[in-house]
Amino acid sequence: MDGLKETLVIWSAELRRAVRSGRALVLLGLYSMFSALVLLVVGWLAREVRTAVGKQLEDAGANADATAQVGEEMRKGMLGWFTSNDTAMMEALSQVPLEVLIVFKITLFFLPAYVVLMGFDQISGEVGPRSMRYLTVRARRSSVLLGKFLSQATLLLGLVLIIDLAIFVYARIANPDFGFGDMALNLLKFWLAAIVFSLAYVSLTTLCSSLFRSPAVSLVFNFIVLFVFWLMDTIGRASGDDGRLRFLRYLSPSYYAGDLLHPKLAEFAASGAAYAAFATIFLLGAYGILRVRDL
Repeated sequence: MDGLKETLVIWSAELRRAVRSGRALVLLGLYSMFSALVLLVVGWLAREVRTAVGKQLEDAGANADATAQVGEEMRKGMLGWFTSNDTAMMEALSQVPLEVLIVFKITLFFLPAYVVLMGFDQISGEVGPRSMRYLTVRARRSSVLLGKFLSQATLLLGLVLIIDLAIFVYARIANPDFGFGDMALNLLKFWLAAIVFSLAYVSLTTLCSSLFRSPAVSLVFNFIVLFVFWLMDTIGRASGDDGRLRFLRYLSPSYYAGDLLHPKLAEFAASGAAYAAFATIFLLGAYGILRVRDL
């Protein structure tokens, strides 16, 4: 019970410090600008494509029904690309504007880098100047580690919710057919998917931050690890189902992101379990390093 109290105290103190710091505002602004830029570019391209296709069909003498049918086929094609032609996912996401789906897929790719920038010094920032020793005198090392991890996760949870809410509100305004009920339900689903996805990377950042005394070295090493994971996923996918290196994709957290929006509980639970396993492994590694480290 004392360990739980220690963790909660450290979590609360670290969260207050993170919220008051300028970094939280800078990261929120950076994430907002990137998401807004992607959303505007994707929306502009979608409008241009629809306009060009509509003009060509009009010049060819097609009626309104034919134009609508072509537009629906284009939407199904893009939705199939997003869901890897999974029928259940295509049906579940049929009401979500394509702009939201594309922005989600792009931002999910860059979210691990955002996590690194947010928490690369959560441990090394105090191990380097040896201020960590004042915490470990009053609390267990496990409580310190878990409290700092939870503060970063909570901050990320709030920032992602703000951005996702802004994207869905924009989509609701730009697409009158996107009802409020569909918006609220899918906002919850997309936010939950982003959080499950990112928690493993928050744990990875905690591990990398525990390895070194210098925050700069932790930052560079963390980005190197992210690149290695991306490379493993890319090579494993490129090998196909019969390639010798196909096993590499199973060792990368990003491989399991495909089913985080799946309507079937079994598929979602399998992806969630994979990310929980990665998070547990990374946190145990961080604890093992912090336990033996001379502070």
